[in-house]
Amino acid sequence: MNYQFDFASVLAYWPQFLAGAWMTIKLSFPATIVGFVLGTLLAIGRRGQRKWLRLACGAYVEAVRNTPLLVQVFVVFFGLATLGWKVTAFSAALISLIINVAAYSSEIMRAGMDSIHRGQIEAAECLGLTRAQIYWHVVIRPAMEKVYPALTSQFVLLMLASSITSQISVEELTAMANSVQADTFRPFEAYIMVALGYLALSFLMRLCIWGFGMLVFTRKRQLSRAGVAR
Repeated sequence: MNYQFDFASVLAYWPQFLAGAWMTIKLSFPATIVGFVLGTLLAIGRRGQRKWLRLACGAYVEAVRNTPLLVQVFVVFFGLATLGWKVTAFSAALISLIINVAAYSSEIMRAGMDSIHRGQIEAAECLGLTRAQIYWHVVIRPAMEKVYPALTSQFVLLMLASSITSQISVEELTAMANSVQADTFRPFEAYIMVALGYLALSFLMRLCIWGFGMLVFTRKRQLSRAGVAR
């Protein structure tokens, strides 16, 4: 084996890699936020009393979780165009990622909500809290805190899965790597750079989600301070 590594020729394309990383961020963070909100609503719907709503939410979740993300991207991108709704590749990619992560977030949040003891809800009702207040303070926030590590992993997986959107010409990190290796004929070096880029984005995303958790969950801050004090 006499292969000579040449990262210099690949590093010369750092503006393209940076642009691809920024596109990955623009896809991942909005999809994470909107997908989580939609997933929480789906979890509430699946735990509701209306049978038709439970069945509809369940059908959505099972359909998304049992089909590949790439197929979902193609359905949105080509399907909407067939129906006469012209959307950009970026919009189709964002919609697909939201649809996908909402289904997985729904199951994670539903597991967290199911872990809330019925007695806590009854106590909140006795205190005169409204249904919305009960859901937010007694069900959603404690449930989210319990499943926060699982949500974090799911959101990072979503960011990594955004590489699939390169198949519809979204110029994110993987698409930029494809372009660079075609220009330089250095695929090994190009994809190593992309792997390092995804590692950096994963750490950045985990840091942001950790900071949000410390801001929202008071108990996490207290436990963290107690650990530092020791």
